[in-house]
Amino acid sequence: MSVKTSAPAGSAPEAPEALSAAARLRRVRWYQQPRWRRLGAMLAIAVTLTLMTGEEGTTQDLFLALREDFTGPGLWIWVAAAVAVWAVREFLADQAARAVGGARQAASGPLAAARSRWESDGRVRAGVLTALLALAVFGPLGVERYWQQVLVDQIAIFVLLAIGLNVVIGWAGLLDLGFIAFFAIGAYSAAYWTGALPVQPPVVLNNFLVLPVAVLTCLVAGVVLGAPTLRLRGDYLAIVTLGFHEIVYLMAKNAEGVTEGARGVKVERFSIDLGFFSYEWELDPMPYYWLLIGFIVLAIFLFMRLEHSKVGRAWTAIREDEVAAAATGVDTVRYKLMAFAIGASTSGVAGVAYASKVGYFNPENFAILLSVLVLAYVIFGGMGSIPGVLFGAAFLVWLPEYLREWVDPKDRYMYLGALLVIMMIYRPQGVIPSRRRKRELRMAEAGVGGADATGPAEGGQR
Repeated sequence: MSVKTSAPAGSAPEAPEALSAAARLRRVRWYQQPRWRRLGAMLAIAVTLTLMTGEEGTTQDLFLALREDFTGPGLWIWVAAAVAVWAVREFLADQAARAVGGARQAASGPLAAARSRWESDGRVRAGVLTALLALAVFGPLGVERYWQQVLVDQIAIFVLLAIGLNVVIGWAGLLDLGFIAFFAIGAYSAAYWTGALPVQPPVVLNNFLVLPVAVLTCLVAGVVLGAPTLRLRGDYLAIVTLGFHEIVYLMAKNAEGVTEGARGVKVERFSIDLGFFSYEWELDPMPYYWLLIGFIVLAIFLFMRLEHSKVGRAWTAIREDEVAAAATGVDTVRYKLMAFAIGASTSGVAGVAYASKVGYFNPENFAILLSVLVLAYVIFGGMGSIPGVLFGAAFLVWLPEYLREWVDPKDRYMYLGALLVIMMIYRPQGVIPSRRRKRELRMAEAGVGGADATGPAEGGQR
């Protein structure tokens, strides 16, 4: 028995209209196509860059900057550049890819030969490293005095800090947002042991003798920070380290009877007096630079030895999977404490050197922004890679100073932020990544399961 059903009256004429409406909804307008959406994004970037690099506004005329920016040639220059990039991307992508691929293939042979020679011949490595060291030592003699000051007061100091922070986040995988607190501890150690603070030390020491004391103090401070945070990871650990920085910063600012508070401290400069020979570091920045180069070379040598030791391998295991590391017998508590302490040691040297060089500092020299900047230097250069950390710190400290003639001081970090955003999108492993991290990211992009730093070597198990 069958039952016939009939459609409601008026439904037949509505069916074509419904189909037509659905078709209109599925239709993609020309401005919704990916190509033209990318053009719109590039034009928006051009307008943003015009506002960033154009005229600054004034309180007398709020629309002065807009009038000057949108009626001057700057807008059209940025628009032309954006359209050119878009056109190359849309219409010449295949040709550009083939050209880049050909260039890579042509360069792969010489690069492979040079890499093989570097790895197999110790004399080549020694010669190249000696030439780089000679360039670092004598190269600044030919630059102007301002850049010599930048090399000492900023680049060399931040390189030392970045080397220490690389131990914490690059090798052990512990996110530290309060690293500048150890820098402050090193500087105030120099002030205390040289007798510059209201509280006098049991014995007044020379600045050079303060160096091991400051390193030991920062080691203890690293253990003090690491001990109560052993069960914390990721964002929680970052918040605790941030709180540690604020504690140190506020104590330095408010404990006027101990640290002189916001008035700041005046510290004596480096000096040597051996009886038959004496020398005092004065205003010339180059002696400080050569001294800091010696500290940096010593730190690199010790930390590279440490990276390939049992301690370095334990840090790598903790960074990849702390639970698995503990299950295989790694004493995670001990090695995490060591990471905090050893990473903080270079901050003690940097703090003493900075205090002795500038001669005067106050708590504002250790603001939280510096911790963020050092972290950015390490990530930009390549976490876990000492050459990458050296390059990241040197380049990102140099860049704002290089832009000082064209960019307002308030806008310099905007360019730095834009560079970091682009870097994290297109090269998240850093400029000069470590081999281990580069391999991890390449295997992860290829979808290889279990890609980590403790897996089999390249060319081995698949």
